[in-house]
Amino acid sequence: MIYNFHHFYYWLKGGVETGQAYRAKMFRTLGLEAKFVFATTFPNCNIQQETSYLGFLDSEVIWMYGFFTDCRISPVLYTLEQLENTFADEPYSFSRDKAVVTYYFSRSRVHYRVFLTEPDSEYIHRIEMISGGCLIRKDYYTYCRIYSEYYVPADGQSHLYLRRFFHEDGRTAYEEVIDGSNVIYKFPDRLLFSREELVGEMMSRLALTEDDLVLIDMEPGMIEKAAFIRNAAPARIGLVMHADHFWNYDEEHVLWYGIYEYAFAHPEKIRFFITNTEAQRQLLGEQMKRYRGVEPKIYAIPVSGLEKLRKPKTLRKRHALISVGRLAPEKRMDQVIRAVVMAREKVPDLSLDIYGEGAEEKKLQELIDTLGCGASVHLCGFQKLDEVYQEYEAYVSASYVETLGVTLLEAIGSGLPVISYDIRYGAQMLIDEGENGYKVLWGDVEALAEGIVRLFTEADLEKFRTHSYEKAAHYLNQEVEKKWRELLC
Repeated sequence: MIYNFHHFYYWLKGGVETGQAYRAKMFRTLGLEAKFVFATTFPNCNIQQETSYLGFLDSEVIWMYGFFTDCRISPVLYTLEQLENTFADEPYSFSRDKAVVTYYFSRSRVHYRVFLTEPDSEYIHRIEMISGGCLIRKDYYTYCRIYSEYYVPADGQSHLYLRRFFHEDGRTAYEEVIDGSNVIYKFPDRLLFSREELVGEMMSRLALTEDDLVLIDMEPGMIEKAAFIRNAAPARIGLVMHADHFWNYDEEHVLWYGIYEYAFAHPEKIRFFITNTEAQRQLLGEQMKRYRGVEPKIYAIPVSGLEKLRKPKTLRKRHALISVGRLAPEKRMDQVIRAVVMAREKVPDLSLDIYGEGAEEKKLQELIDTLGCGASVHLCGFQKLDEVYQEYEAYVSASYVETLGVTLLEAIGSGLPVISYDIRYGAQMLIDEGENGYKVLWGDVEALAEGIVRLFTEADLEKFRTHSYEKAAHYLNQEVEKKWRELLC
C-alpha cells in the first residue's frame, strides 16, 4: 500500500492538493493501491466535496480526525427535515437567506444558524447554536453528525475549548480538549498530549510494514514536529518536494526551508526524494553532497502532467491574457494587474482574466477599483480550466515561488506563450527566452509590462505557440507515468 500524507492545517486548492489528485490518477493507471491522508480540519466545507472535486475517489481518502471513528468519507446527506424532526414539539419559526437557514425557538434564548451546501440545497454542512447572542456550539454533518465544537464566551468573543468526534450511532469516539495552543486528545483508554502524538497513534494503527510506502507531501520540519517521518518505520519513506528547498547558502552553510529541515538533517530516514524538475534535482544533489556529505536518491517527477495538447476550437480572444493561481501574497497577482494596466498604454485593447480564490481576493478587487481597470481586468474565481486556457492568447505570471508551476505547464499545453519572472525552477524549464515567451527580472513590474507589450507587438505568436506545444509534449501523462513506473513498479 502507498500512503500519501499531507500535514497542512488549512485546506487550499493549490499545487499540493492538485498534485496529489494527479498522482492518484497515475497510481490508478499503474494498478497501485493508494490512500491519501489529510491531517487537517475542514470547518468551512466537507472534505469529500473538496477531494472529489479535485478527482480523488472516496475510497482513496483518509481524514485523520475521522480515522478514529466509524464514519466513512461521504457527501453531505443530512437534511433540514431530519434536523427539524429532532425539535420534537418545541415551537419554532425560521427564515432563509440562500444557503443559510435560521431557526428561532420561542421557549429558549437559543437559535440555530444552519449552513447548507448550496443556496438551493436542503443538505446541512454545519449548524451554529447561539445562546444570548453568543456562539456556544457548532455541529458538522455528512450523513450523520461527525463532530461538534464547543465554545465559551470571553472578552466579547467565542473561544473554542472542545471538539467531540462521533461514531455513526452518535457515541463519542474521542475528544480534543483545547487550551490555546495546547491540546489533549481523550480516548476511552488513553490520553495523547499533542497533535503529533495523534499522528503517531493513527500511523501505529495503520500497522505499516516494510512492503508499504509512505509518501510525504507536506509537514512542518522542526525536529519535534516531523511526525510523519518519525512514525513511518518500518515502511519506506519518500519525500515529495512541492517548493524550493532552501533560503540561501554560501561556501560553508545552507539554510533549508523549515518544512524540509528534519528530512535533510536525517537523510538516512528517507528512501528517496522527489523534485518537480531536473534542475532542482541536480541542485539538491549537489547541496546534500556538499553540506551533508551524502548522495541520496533523488528523482525528478513532475507534480502534474497533461492529458493532451489542447487546441482552440474557435479563434483566441485578441490580446487576452490569463493568469491562474491561489489569490495569495506569494502569487503577486497585484503585480500582474499593475503590469497589465501599464501595458494597456501601448496595447489599448489588452485584457486580463484571473482565475483562483484565496485571502487576497478582496484586496485585489479593491486594487482593480482603485486603478479603474474593471472593464479590462476580471477576477473569475476558482474553475476547472481544461477547456479555458486555449481561449486566450498568452499567459502572465508574477509568482515569486514556482518549482514547476502547474498553471505554467497547463498554459503551454494549450499553446500559450508565457511572460513570467525569471524564477527557479518552472519558468526556467518551461520558457525558452524569445521562443515561447519572456523571462524578466524578478519583482520588476515595469519589465513584466514591457514583456507583455513586446509579446503583442514584436513576437511571431504562431511560432511561439508552436514552441510551447513542443515543450509541453515532454509532460504528457504517458511521460510522467513512465517515471512513476520506473520508480515504483
